[in-house]
Amino acid sequence: MSGILTAQFTNCFEILMSNLVKTEKFPLVQRIEYLKNLCRGKKVLHLGCADYPFTEPAIENKTHMHFELMQIADDIYGFDYDQPGIDILQRHGATKLYRADLEKLDEVPLDEKFEIIIAGEMIEHLSNPGLFLRGIKRFMNADSNLVVTTINAYAGVRFFIYGMRGKGGTNEPVHPDHVAYYSYSTVKLLLNRENFKINKFAFYDVGTPHRPLMNWRQRLINDVSVRISPVWADGIIAECSLGEN
Repeated sequence: MSGILTAQFTNCFEILMSNLVKTEKFPLVQRIEYLKNLCRGKKVLHLGCADYPFTEPAIENKTHMHFELMQIADDIYGFDYDQPGIDILQRHGATKLYRADLEKLDEVPLDEKFEIIIAGEMIEHLSNPGLFLRGIKRFMNADSNLVVTTINAYAGVRFFIYGMRGKGGTNEPVHPDHVAYYSYSTVKLLLNRENFKINKFAFYDVGTPHRPLMNWRQRLINDVSVRISPVWADGIIAECSLGEN
C-alpha cells in the first residue's frame, strides 16, 4: 500500500512541477503608457471614451484618456453611452463620437474597421460581456487588435482592505457600478468562448491618476504586493485578435 501511495504522490508532484515549468511570467506595466504606445499612429476606436461623470475634472487636469489618445493616434473614434459626457467632449473639440450601448453595437450607424480598439475598464460594468464581444467584431478585421483592460480579481490592496474592514463581509472596496471582477483565467475563457485569441497578457499597476486617490497605507500595501508578485497588481490587460473561424 505504501508503494502505491508513494507512486501516486510522485506522479502528482511531477504533474505539478511540469505545470510550474510551463507557467508564463506576465509583465507588470503602467496602463496609460501601455495603451498610448499601442495607439500611436494608429486608427483607434476608444470605447467608454467619455468617463462620465469625471469627464470635466479629467479634462481640466489634462488627464483625460481620450484627449491624450487624440494627440498621438492617426485617427480616433469614440463610443460612449452617457450623452452628457459626449456633449462635454464635443464642447472641448472632440469629434467622431457616437452614443452607443456596448451590448447593442449592431445599432451603431458606423461602418469602419480599426487597427486598435481600446476596451478600457468597461467589461466589469457590463451585464452581458459576451454580447459586447460579439458586437465589436463588426469593427475588426484579421489585423485588428482588441485591447481589454479590467480590474484584477486578485489585487492585493483590495484583498487587504476588504479583510480589515470586517462588518460581516458586506463592506467591500467595490465600485458601485461593477458587476464582476476578472482574472487571467476568467477573461481568457470569456474571450475564447467568443472566438478571440489572446496574443499578449500583462498586469498593470496603480497609475499616476489613481495614486493620489489612495491613502499612504493603501499605496504601501499596493507597492509591497506588486513587489512580491505582479499577480497582485491593480488590473489586467489582454491584447487579442479574431480567432480562426
